[in-house]
Amino acid sequence: MIISQLPAKELLAKSQSLIALIIMVIGISLLSDSFLTPDNGWNILRQISVNLCLSIGMTLIILSGGIDLSVGAILALAGAVAAGVLKNGFAIPMFDTLLQFTLAGAIVTGILVGFLLGWFNGFVITKFRLPPFVATLGMFSIARGLTMLWTGGFPVTGLGEGFSYLGTGSFLGMPMPVWITAALVLLFVVITRKTRFGRYLYAVGGNERAARLTGLNVSNIKIWVYALGGALAGVAGLLVTARLDSAQPNAGLGYELDAIAAVVIGGTSLSGGRGSIMGTVLGCLIIGVLNNGLFLLNVSPFWQQVIKGLIILIAVAIDRLNASQEH
Repeated sequence: MIISQLPAKELLAKSQSLIALIIMVIGISLLSDSFLTPDNGWNILRQISVNLCLSIGMTLIILSGGIDLSVGAILALAGAVAAGVLKNGFAIPMFDTLLQFTLAGAIVTGILVGFLLGWFNGFVITKFRLPPFVATLGMFSIARGLTMLWTGGFPVTGLGEGFSYLGTGSFLGMPMPVWITAALVLLFVVITRKTRFGRYLYAVGGNERAARLTGLNVSNIKIWVYALGGALAGVAGLLVTARLDSAQPNAGLGYELDAIAAVVIGGTSLSGGRGSIMGTVLGCLIIGVLNNGLFLLNVSPFWQQVIKGLIILIAVAIDRLNASQEH
């Protein structure tokens, strides 16, 4: 009897996020006629695209047993640097030279900025054995300060139609941000499920000591994980900047909390070693549907924060309960 019930329990545990999403969609659609429409569906997918970029990177980091509080600040700096070099170029005073950047060059530069800052996070965490919370909190402040220095505290605007197309354009009827995030989801599903790096990632998050004893270079794996998280924050920064046609110095404030929330709601364990990219996609959809539904129902933004916080607490409590039952 017990044996026959185990598959059902496991299936229920793995389907919690999907069940929650379905219940939310049904409930909101009954309360609002504007919810289940094609335009609103695309609107939700467009809105979650930035959070999904951040959350994919956060999934990798949390799977490895870490956390990153700096992704919102890295998003702002990457977007500001890309916008700045695209509009104004980059001056090298000692050579009295002004480097001009193409659209592709600016995009690559923004992603590279995110990658390097993420790499620095991983380097500090592994080489100096700093807790990820402390190291990334420091990077949060560094990146925010650098953004203000780069922009002078003022938005960088007028970036051109080519750049704006990344955030507001569409291809074959689907918004460009959705295309970009869909490609990233596919890429990192393959990486986590089908590659050696993915297997090593789960091994490090599941039991770091055992991973070291088996000969894995845990430090290199963690550095790469944080670097990829930074690069994805750079992509998110490009999407935000392109959508607004403006690099805002205070962009991305609080975005790291939404990313962590999406990962946890999607079933990734905060202790590492358990979770998936597709679970995070569901987590982002849950947050997106919740935000959109509460807006359509004219719920106060202050109550929206309260409700979102309660959902995060429930998700973490379920994670802890599942972990205790496994042990």
